[in-house]
Amino acid sequence: MGMFDRVGKKVLSFHEVLGEMLMLLGRTVWFFREAPRNLPSIFNQMAIIGYETVPIASVMAFFVGMVLALQTGVELQKYGTQNIIGGIVGLSMVRELGPVMTSFLVAGRVGSAMAAEIGVMKVYEEIDALKTLDINPVRYLAMPRLIACLVCVPALVIFANAVGIVGGAIMSHLHPKIFISYSTYYDSLNTALKLKEVGAGLLKATVFGGIIALVACYTGFKTSGGARGIAQATTRAVVLSFMLILVADYFLTRILM
Repeated sequence: MGMFDRVGKKVLSFHEVLGEMLMLLGRTVWFFREAPRNLPSIFNQMAIIGYETVPIASVMAFFVGMVLALQTGVELQKYGTQNIIGGIVGLSMVRELGPVMTSFLVAGRVGSAMAAEIGVMKVYEEIDALKTLDINPVRYLAMPRLIACLVCVPALVIFANAVGIVGGAIMSHLHPKIFISYSTYYDSLNTALKLKEVGAGLLKATVFGGIIALVACYTGFKTSGGARGIAQATTRAVVLSFMLILVADYFLTRILM
């Protein structure tokens, strides 16, 4: 009976967390109307999320594209069908690898920093000071981060897709077992890749960006217990973001198919 009690408590706790996150989302979206008054804060978050993430996103996407082309190209060469590798790399990057891998990168690099920053403010009562000054913490902290993630994560995904496709083209052309021309690679890419596929990937990226910001802000606002609590909140934000991104990816894929 004790085991069932623990399971029941965990299920109840999950529902409570989900409900509180949805309430935070609703309150944050409500303050979107005040975004024009908070443009400096929004642009600052966009610089942190977008511009400062570009170098590592470039490296990640380039080598993901190269590895994808290498693994699929060598197998396709056995059947003489390596000419379609451009379409395979393009669809894989746009549909799944681009949105998911880039979102993981943003969650690990930026989401953890958001949770830690807000967690420090919560632990050292800076959020209470904001309330004393009649500044709503959701408007001041959560709203700029959510808007920045909704804008920057899709932009990063577009960039990562392009870099990954270029990496795949270079590998396909230089590898002696694959060796297809750049024109053949991009002809296959143009044949396979449709605007609908790009739109589906960007929709996923937008949802994933919202998840990252929402989870980071929620865990930050719920932080307690000093330095240990801040460390736990940071870890919790990353792990929960990864899990929700994968769950959302499955359901979005089912819907879009």
